[in-house]
This record gives sequence, C-alpha cells and structure tokens, in this order.
Amino acid sequence: MKTNKKRISLDLNNLEQTALVGKALSSEVRLEILKLLIEKSANISEIAAAFGLPQSSAALHVKVLEEAGMISVSEKPGVRGAQKVCGITFEDIYLNAFQHKMDHSDSKEFRQIMPIGNYFDFEVSGNCGIISEKGYLGVEDSPSSFYCHNRNEAQLLWFHTGFVEYRFPTYLLKNCRLKEVSFSFEVCSEAPGYQNDWPSDITVWINGREIATILSPGDFGGRRGRLNPEWWGDTMTQYGIYKTIRINPLGCFEDDIKCSDLTLSALCLNEGSYISFRLGVKPDAVHAGGMNLFGEKFGDYAQALVMKVKAANGDSQKKEPDDLQPDGAPGSSSAG
Repeated sequence: MKTNKKRISLDLNNLEQTALVGKALSSEVRLEILKLLIEKSANISEIAAAFGLPQSSAALHVKVLEEAGMISVSEKPGVRGAQKVCGITFEDIYLNAFQHKMDHSDSKEFRQIMPIGNYFDFEVSGNCGIISEKGYLGVEDSPSSFYCHNRNEAQLLWFHTGFVEYRFPTYLLKNCRLKEVSFSFEVCSEAPGYQNDWPSDITVWINGREIATILSPGDFGGRRGRLNPEWWGDTMTQYGIYKTIRINPLGCFEDDIKCSDLTLSALCLNEGSYISFRLGVKPDAVHAGGMNLFGEKFGDYAQALVMKVKAANGDSQKKEPDDLQPDGAPGSSSAG
C-alpha cells in the first residue's frame, strides 16, 4: 500500500529549520541512510550493520535526521528489549527563496470556511454520491442527489467526471491590498471501493481561469481515515491528500511548486462580488480517475474547503464578519 509523505517546505524566514535540513543533507552517510529508509524501515542496529558503523555513530546520524523532520523514530518491543525503528517521513524538499519578500510584519490573515456541500454549481457524471456524517444524502450514483435540500451537511462527495464550484464573497477584500490568497482542501481519486494506485488529474479553476492540475496517485484505503464515522465501511475511500493552491504577485502555486504565471491582479480576485473556485475532472483528462472531496468530519484533516487571505494591515476599515475571522481566532479552522 502506498502512503503519503509530507513535503518539507523551507524558506529564508525560518533559518533554524533550513539549517537543520542543510546539516542533515551535508553527510554522505546520512544520505545513504535516507536511501536505505526509503526502501524499508530499519532499527538503529540494522543501520549500523548496513554501513559498518558503531551503534553510537548510527544513533547520532539518526538524531540529526530526526531533528530535521526527515525521519521518524518509534520504539517497538523486541526480544532483547525495545528497539528504535526509523522510517522516512518526507517525499521531497522545496526551498522558496522569495517567501521572505512576501512576509512582512504589516500582514493580517483571515480564513473563510466553506462547507463542501455549499457548492454554487455542479456538473457530475458516472459513479457519484454525497454523504453526511450520519449517512447517504439522496441516492448513490444519481447526479440528482447533488440537489438534495440538506446538501450543506455533506462531509464527503465524489464523482467520475465533472466539477463542483464554490463562490467566496469579496466584500471584505474591496479596500484591501492583497498579498496572497490560498485555498486548501483534502482530495483524492475516485475508484470502485478504493484503489491506492488509481491516478486522476484533478483540475483547479479560479474565476474561470485554469490554474493547476493536481495528479492524485489514488483513491486511498487500506487503513481507516482518522476522522471517519464508525458506520463507514473499511472497503470504501478512507482519506485524501492535503493540497493548497496559492496565488500571489509571483503567480500561482500548487503547494510550493509554481503552476501558473497568473497573479492576483490577473485573476481580479478583489473585483466583482465573489471569487469562483472550481474543482473537477475533465472528461478528456489524461487520467480521468474521478474525485473525492472531504469535509471536516471525514478523511484525515479536520477542515472543509478553506480560503485564506493575506492582506496589508490598515488597508480596510471594515469589521470582520463572523464567517471571515483573523487566522487563529476562536472558531477559525486549521488543518488537522
């Protein structure tokens, strides 16, 4: 079964973390240890034996890698007492050399939470469905279920091809000098039951402009999603991958990788009465493997679709409404 590994994101604001990763990568022995752990987990004795090291030296190398967040170390009982088993925790490393130019002390951040059932428009086909925390909404594999009166209770929705569109209001943004707008969500492919190896090209549109195509490796199962209710079957979709789409003056980014040259001004994000955010799978996609979108009570991450706005302080005199709160304020949502 494939597992999802995190991305280690570095920038020049966080010098301590960047230095720790740099130190971890500066040793050929530690690089060889990483190659070993990519293939399989190993305890410190096995690492020492593989490279002809004293156990004390192997333990020191492991400590450096653990401090950098590149491996995890857990104790497991063994015949001769507890053993420290090491495993890889990351998939890749990204250094954003320009992030410090975007972050200034005059910034203020807000989040707006959009329940996944509060879509403004949709077009779905093939195997599809929508469920709440308590059960199915409407009838499985019937697009008409997406019209159900209580769709705002949705915690998981899925379809083979098509899209769902959400509209975020812009009334707070009118007098702001925007610095960055981002959208975060949990998503994966859609297969019968689940298939960990089931690629799907999931496209993102903002204000009608195609921004990114997320390649989801599969429809993940084999272990239960951290938040899934007890009634949800083990043979069904369990969890997704956490993705963030960012738009700033440098362009659009999928997580930390640039995916478009379209900027905040090009997308007119603080013009009009709303920002349109659409997720979907094109019928002619190279990998038309469907899509699952998770709410705050399904999958691994306790959040729905979240828009985060970073703006310059003092540019707006308007009071924040209840549903658009300063980041970190009581009632705001964050990834699990």
